Order: sequence, then structure tokens, then C-alpha cells
Amino acid sequence: MSSFGLAWKTARRYKARAVLAIAGVAIIGALNFDMLLLSKGLLLSFADMINAQGFDVRVVGSAGLPAARLPIAEASRLLDEIRRLPVVEEAAMVRGEAASILVPGRPPTAGVLFGTDHRTGAGAWTLVRGTGFEHVRSGAVISTALASAFGVEPGMTLRVKGRLSDRLSALPPLDVTVTGVGDFRFEAAQEFIVATTLETLSAAFGGLSRDEADLVLVASRARVSPERTAAAIRRVRPDVRAFSNQDVVENFNRNNFAYFRQISTVLSATTGAFTFLLVATLLTVSVNQRLGEVAALRALGISRQRIGATLLWESALLVGAGGALAIPIGLALARVLDDLLRRMPRLPAGAHFFVFEPQALASQAGLLAATAAVAALYPLWVAVSLPIAETLRREIVS
Repeated sequence: MSSFGLAWKTARRYKARAVLAIAGVAIIGALNFDMLLLSKGLLLSFADMINAQGFDVRVVGSAGLPAARLPIAEASRLLDEIRRLPVVEEAAMVRGEAASILVPGRPPTAGVLFGTDHRTGAGAWTLVRGTGFEHVRSGAVISTALASAFGVEPGMTLRVKGRLSDRLSALPPLDVTVTGVGDFRFEAAQEFIVATTLETLSAAFGGLSRDEADLVLVASRARVSPERTAAAIRRVRPDVRAFSNQDVVENFNRNNFAYFRQISTVLSATTGAFTFLLVATLLTVSVNQRLGEVAALRALGISRQRIGATLLWESALLVGAGGALAIPIGLALARVLDDLLRRMPRLPAGAHFFVFEPQALASQAGLLAATAAVAALYPLWVAVSLPIAETLRREIVS
């Protein structure tokens, strides 16, 4: 019989011990898998959000960080200069202002008036129902939170009023026609948002708003790298900063997500240690209970190598079965934890803390394989080094 066959029969013979080991490894492995998903979850989620917009370069003000919304002066002229570049396929200007939302019978409600010159919203939202506002004068797409709170649906009229943060405003309200309801990826899930054209946004401020933008999004032409496009923009306008999506992701990885990597590393090491202790303890107890059996096998001519291989296979079976169960358990637990964490205030609606990636699965498999091998070392040494005659005599006497 092969070493694997002996390990399989041993596991079946001691069912309670095997079930306990598998269940323990499954639970601990699920926690470790979730920590691996957490280590890069927000970063991967953030990368998906910015890449899903369909633009690969972001332009901000001279003092801004890659994702900061600091004003860009003379935004219209900058947009024209960018669009004339031969490496640019498309460009869009984005701007957000504080606003009051007026519904009859209710007090004014604070919200955000979001303006863009892009016909589909520069990928800032995903329509849930209705259409975009590109063919409707003073049309608007509102957030799902706003639609639910006020019972507003496509085809209805909504009144908005520009708010000036530094002084009281006597601006008249503006009527906009709701054409659609959408999910806004970069805004908080419960934020009240009205997205419209830049012209309508300007009208909400009495037509006196400044020629500024929070952000200019740029799409490179086919076979043109985002880095090349960003460099061309910086040459045209040295007073602004242009970043490729990869630059933005790397910057956030360095400055914003280190905490999650550290937490993941600590908790992964802790769960790995618990897995090692569990498997090593159970295997050691198993070997100590079967010393006479192991000595008898040795006396019958079974080599040390074969007995050692049997213990390794036994460890692999226990950890492998538990590790296989750990994946679906971990994914289910990650979904629950993600739903809880995403209730944090001001968290973008498209952000997720736990994101699956193949690398996490490979890391999980490698960690469990190493744990199984290391956990079997001590019981393996006990089994192959025990004195045969003395062990058999002790078993007979006892």
C-alpha cells in the first residue's frame, strides 16, 4: 500500500480527530483568506473605479494630489488645448458645487450639484433607470439616495439652488428635469447628488460661476500610453499636474492603504501560527497514540522514508481538506464583513474592502502548503527516530 493510502486509512480510522482538524483549519483558513482579500481590497476596488470611467489620465490643479479635487483655473482653455493634442482621443471636464435641494413641503436639503461637459457623465455614474441628460435642456441624473428620499423619478421636476459656503446666498432656485437615476461610484452611497451639464450648473449660480474645474479626465488614443499623454499635457500646461491611472493607484497604495496591508500581515501571521499549532498538535497526539503501531510497521520492514511520507500525506490531507472548505467560508464571511464596513460614512459607493483576486488564492494555497509541511516535522521526527524494540516492549508491558 502506498504512503497516501496509509494516510487515507488513518484519517478514516480516526474520524473524530480528522473532522476536528479539518474544521479547525477551515475556520482559521477562512479568516486568513479574508485577511489576504483585505490587504489589497480597497486598492483593487479603487483601481476598478477609476479604470471603469473610460479615461486613463487625470489632470488636477498644480497643488493637487492625483485624486484631489482642487480648482483648475481657466479650465475651458485647458480643455481645448488638451483636445487638440494628437495623442488625445477624448477629454471631459468635471466640477462639483454645494447646492440646496428644494422639495415642496420640506426644508432645503444639502446636496452636491455635479457638472460635466461629457454626454454620458464621464463614467461617474451607472444608470439604474431612465436616460442621460444629453438631449434634455436642464436635464439631470440624480443619485439613488435622492430618488428614494424624496420619491423623485425620471420625468419629474426638481428645484436646486447654488450654495455659497462663505456667505448667505440670494440666488434664485433653478428647475431641472430628472431624466435618470444612477449609482455614483465615487460619492458616498447616501449622498444627495444632482448631475447635469456645466451650463446648467452655471445657471444655478446665476451664470456668474468661475471658469474652474475640479478635474479633467483624458482618454489616450489607441496604442498611446497614458504616461506619454500625461507628459504631453504637462508640456502644454506646466501649471497643472497630469497623472496616469497607474500613477494614481500607486500613489494611493503608498500613502493611503499601508494600514490595511499592515493589519493583513499581522493577522495572516497570527492565523498561520494557529493553523500550525492545531495541525502539529493533532499530528503529534496521533503519533504518540500510535507509537506501537509505528514501531510494528518499522519492525515489519517499512522504511523510515515511507512512514515519514505517510505523515506528510496525512498532514496534507487534513490541511488540504480544511483549506478547500476555507475558500467558500471565507468568501461568505468576506461578503458579510464588506457589507458592514461599507456602511462607514463618506465611503464611496463603489468601494469594497474585500476583493477577490487570483493572487490571494495562490498565496492562501502556498501558506497552507508550507504550514502542512512544517507542522508535520516534529511528529515525523518522533515517528522515524523512536527505538523499535523498546517501544514494542513498552507497549506490551503497558
